[in-house]
Amino acid sequence: MRGVDEERRLSESAPRTSTALLERVETQVAEPGDHDRFAHYVRKEKILESAVVGTPVIALCGKVWIPGRDPQRFPVCPTCREIYETMKPGPKEPEE
Repeated sequence: MRGVDEERRLSESAPRTSTALLERVETQVAEPGDHDRFAHYVRKEKILESAVVGTPVIALCGKVWIPGRDPQRFPVCPTCREIYETMKPGPKEPEE
C-alpha cells in the first residue's frame, strides 16, 4: 500500500491536463447565392406552419430558410425540380 506522502509525490509529478467542453450551435445561414435566386419545393403544411409560427422550412434540395418572398417571381430550383419529378404522386385531393 502506498503512503500519503508517496501519493502526493506521484500526483505532483504527474503531468496536469484539463479538458474544456466547448458548445457550438451550428446554424445554416443562407448566404446570397444560387439558393436565393430560386423558388423551392416545400410541403404545403410546412409553408402554412412557417407563416403562422415563423419556423424555418426545409426544401427538397436541403435549403433551410424562413420563407418571405413571392416564389412566383423566381424560377424553380433545378435540384428541387429533379427530386420532385422522381417522387411518386400522392393521393389526389377530392374535387368539390
